[in-house]
Formats: sequence, structure tokens, C-alpha cells
Amino acid sequence: MQIAQFFVKGIAHSSYILAGKQNCAVIDPSRDTDIYLKEAKSRGLKITHILETHLHADFISGHLDLAAATGAKIYAPRVANCEFEHTGLAEGDTFEIEDIAIRILETPGHTPEHICYVVSDTSRGSDPVAVFCGDTLFVGDVGRPDLFPNRAEELASRLYDSLHEKLLSLPDSCEVYPAHGEGSLCGRVLGAKRSSTIGYECKYNYALQIPDRAEFIDNLTTDMPPAPDHFSRCTEINRKGPTKLKSLPPVREIPPKEFFNLSGRDDIVILDTRCYEGFGGEHIPGSWCIDLRGNFATYSGWLLPPDKQILLVSESESYAMESVVWLHRVGLDNIIGFLGGGVFAWVTAGLRASHVPQLSIPELHEWIISGNPLVIVDVRASSEYETFHIENSIHIPVQDLRERYTELDPEAEKIVICSTGHRSSMGCSILKQHGLSRVNNAAGGMTGYNAAGFGPECPICALSWAGKAGKEGRPEFFGK
Repeated sequence: MQIAQFFVKGIAHSSYILAGKQNCAVIDPSRDTDIYLKEAKSRGLKITHILETHLHADFISGHLDLAAATGAKIYAPRVANCEFEHTGLAEGDTFEIEDIAIRILETPGHTPEHICYVVSDTSRGSDPVAVFCGDTLFVGDVGRPDLFPNRAEELASRLYDSLHEKLLSLPDSCEVYPAHGEGSLCGRVLGAKRSSTIGYECKYNYALQIPDRAEFIDNLTTDMPPAPDHFSRCTEINRKGPTKLKSLPPVREIPPKEFFNLSGRDDIVILDTRCYEGFGGEHIPGSWCIDLRGNFATYSGWLLPPDKQILLVSESESYAMESVVWLHRVGLDNIIGFLGGGVFAWVTAGLRASHVPQLSIPELHEWIISGNPLVIVDVRASSEYETFHIENSIHIPVQDLRERYTELDPEAEKIVICSTGHRSSMGCSILKQHGLSRVNNAAGGMTGYNAAGFGPECPICALSWAGKAGKEGRPEFFGK
């Protein structure tokens, strides 16, 4: 038996190939399925099963694309009521792939329909050797139960039972393979290690150290991070069945004058994926700024209106197409094309550009101590702001600026700050869309502010979910 893990850094998603000698299953596949096809081919394997642990909230699954490419059958929780062709699974169901025996546990809590796949390698013994637990149990954490309105306490109670009555009854040696790692918003404090064991998690996972049900429920329903807008959309898309990628229209290169004509339509948004300093230098008026090098997929799904068509501005065609892959991962499929020649072609065509001044941290500090009127808008998460913030700054998380921009004086001098400059540049683009003037970005953010000696070191600023999206490498293999 072989297990291959594939990790998508930008959304901290883990998927797997579970393989025998000839046949294999893909578990919780990403939407871009070529990685599984290539890996299976390189190892002489046939993909016969596609296994879903639950209706994923933070990404669009590749189950339909993979089934179309391979003819493999899709298996999913029976109570999810999926609308595509599949085999529904419930508590106690079993099936085999060569010498691999798979048993189903119903483990609701993170979502109402969640299941786990308990695996035994019968060529060696009958004991469970691995569990593919989706978002029920993570390394160092458990799945958040607050994604369904008005059901958080109910689902937290069910999660308690799923953990204590089912998963923790597995052998201590049973290996744990979750669907997410550090950086995911499907939990609160996920560990950086991408697999574990039941015994290790039982001993060191903070949530499993809470024996009292009421305390567990309170802990898992208090001070959770906000859930991005696309979480509910992705769940429903995955239940109905996503549009197959091959059926989407091609993303085309658009010359500046045509791009300009399209950009004036009410049903279109412009998404600038360049670095924030590039956006600040010159950008198309009204653009959203979401840097491809930052937490691009999550914030694109969170901020962009899903009913609009998207025009891309990128540094090159390759970066534009990389942006398309990430947008598809969070269910943003209405992408018309990208600006041919980039902003250079735009301005040399004689078209208007807008700007956001980029203030270095020493410049910001000098402005603060000068006593000149200044509004500092801190767009970080509440936990970051509470750790340390600049005195008298206004705290509005970046996603909330879409409505709370009205709290700011349109004519006041404003400097937007986050941990590095990525989210603050998003915030600047939102404020400018709503007609606010005198908007500046704090380049380097609170990380630079603390590095310059103006404040304490902020451990939250260094978290990987705010870092680079990255590209996939080779899968990690674990032999059995």
C-alpha cells in the first residue's frame, strides 16, 4: 500500500492518492486534476475511486473532472444529497481496493455530512493503519463547527462525539491524514506538520485535551476567525457538481482599447494581481488589488463579487494564467481575459492610470510624530490588532472595508496598514473604488514597523497563511 500526499500551499489543502499495486483512489481532489493523472501514469496505476470526505467549503473539488478523465466512480457522504452521479456512503459501509480495506465512519461536526475513511492494509494485518479524516481532525487542531448559521453549538457537540467516540477509538499507531494544514481557515491553530497519528494527537492536540463537552463547545464556538464569503458558495457548488474546467471558455489576451471598453460595464470587475508596489505606481482606475504572491485565492474568493465577470491585469501572460488556476480553485470561473502587454501597454495607449503612494515605515513614523493630521486604518485580523497596534489607529478588517468605508472621512489623509503591505493594498483599492481620496499604503506593514524598532515583534505577522501562494511540487510518499 502506498499513500501520496499533494499539498496546495495557497489554500493549505492536502489531497491524496491511496494506491495498491495496480489501482488507486484519489481522496479530496483539487480542481486541477493533472497532478493525479500524471502521478498515476508514472507509477502504472489506474484511478478507480474518487473519495470525498465532505462538501469542501474553501475550494472547488475536482471530482467531476477526474471522473470524466478516468471513468472512476465518485464516493461521497450519503446525507450530503449530492446532485451528481455518485455512490453514497454511510456509517459502517466498506469496500476494497486490492489488499486495502476501507471502512466508513460518519463524523459530523465541521460539516453536518462529514465522513472519514479508515484504512487497513490486509496484506499485513487487520488493524487500521490510516484514517483520511478530512476536516474533522487536523494536526494540532480540529475542524471549526461555526460555518453553518445558527448551528455552531449543535455541530460542536456532534464534533465532540465524532472525535471521542469514533476517531479516538482507533489505535494510537493509526496515521492521521487531514485535508488541510497550517494556513487553512477551516480550523484555528493547525500545525505545520502534514500528518500525524491518533496517539500523538490524543496526547498533544489542544482540543482533545478538553474532556468536558460544554467547555469543548464553548472553546470551539468562541473567537473563531471570520469565515470568507466563498465558503458557503463552494459548499453548494461541490454539492451540485462544479462546471468541468474543459467546458469553460478560454481566457484570452485583450488589447488595451478593447479592455478599456469592457472595463466600463457594470457586470465586470478588474482584478490586478501584481505586487502592491506595482499597483501603487500605476493601475487601472477602479481595480481590485490582490497580489498573486500573497494569500491570493482566499482573498479573491472572499472579496470579489461572484456574479461579476473578471478582467485580469498581470505582469505577464504566465502570471495571468497562474491567477486563473487559483481563481478556479475558489469557484470564480467567469474570467474573460487579461490585459495584453500589461499596464505598460495601457499607458502607452494613452489611457488613464491611477496611483497609490507607498510610504516606507520610517516615513510613516515621521508623519506620526510630526503631529500632522493623519488617519491610520489597520486592516489586519482582530487577533493581530489586539497583539499590537499603532496608538489611535482605526481597526477595520480588510473584508469589512467593503461596507465600513463610510466610517472614514473621505477627505482626511489616510494610511492603510496590515502586516506586510498586501492586505493594506487591497484595502486601498477598496477605498478608492468608493471614491475616497488621499489614500496611502504602508509598505512593509507592521512587520516593517516592528523591525524598525517602533514596536514589539508580532508573531502573528509571520504566519504562513499571509505568505506566498507558492506552486505545487512533487507529492510526498509514505510507504506501507
